[in-house]
Amino acid sequence: MRTLDLVNQVLEIVAALAAAPLFLGWINQCRAWLQNRRAPSLWLPYRNIRKLFHKDAVIAEHASVLFRLAPYVVFGAMVVAAAIIPSMGTGLPFTAAADAIALVGLLATARVFQSLAAMDIGTAFGTLGARREMMVGFLAEPALLMVIFVASMISATTALPAITENLSTQHLGLYPSLAFTAIAFTLVLLAENARLPIDNPATHLELTMIHEAMLLEYSARHLALMEWAAALKLFNYACIGFALFIPWGLTTAALLASIPLLALKLTIAGAALALIETLSAKLRVFRAPEFLAIAFLFAVLGLLVHLLLGG
Repeated sequence: MRTLDLVNQVLEIVAALAAAPLFLGWINQCRAWLQNRRAPSLWLPYRNIRKLFHKDAVIAEHASVLFRLAPYVVFGAMVVAAAIIPSMGTGLPFTAAADAIALVGLLATARVFQSLAAMDIGTAFGTLGARREMMVGFLAEPALLMVIFVASMISATTALPAITENLSTQHLGLYPSLAFTAIAFTLVLLAENARLPIDNPATHLELTMIHEAMLLEYSARHLALMEWAAALKLFNYACIGFALFIPWGLTTAALLASIPLLALKLTIAGAALALIETLSAKLRVFRAPEFLAIAFLFAVLGLLVHLLLGG
């Protein structure tokens, strides 16, 4: 492993850690503008994380080691995912371990630890949020795996960097299979990151929230890590989408040359997500299976189109 490659890998991880809260802040700004509200500061997520790190943690009386350990496991899983997703290049050292199926398992590991920690205290809202989170994950993972399966069939590999390199060398044209799977992936992204219409990240209504319900017992550094991990998860999903559907620019040899292109993609993706959330209404919890079933059907349509038409 060359020293330069290792330095580039560290730079990619640092860039992901720094850009994730900024990406979240940009989405919040776009939502406020589209809803004709005064937009919050672009740097508000950084300020919130910094403020939480300077507070003293309050731990529930009956909290076990799992409750204390979960924020570090969840945050670590998101950092590892950011290291193996080709967000700024495909030739980095850690991307050799970027099997797409293993990546889905890594994201599932973070979900399981977060849900177990929410149930560890035994509060009603934590258990409610954990059960809803596992339901959403149980329904979203098959759709995500089907999306990856279609891309793998096109590229004849499950390695995410190889998929990216193969798709980036394809002739520019309309691929119906990728179009269907892109719609499915967008629906999965909204569900997995607790965005509208599945969940409202700005709400604290006990009977409707999912992600926030699992974080009610956390404070200080533990809450900061959970919030940072949530921003990283959204950033990682966006980068997975770029690698599968907008791979151009990721195969460049110069890491710094890919930064402006990644920033442009994140800017457009953030505005698009804000528009989707502004035009969407919050679904009832019992309608979430229907939403994710539509995502799975779009992914299956992409598979059938690829098998029948080869496109």
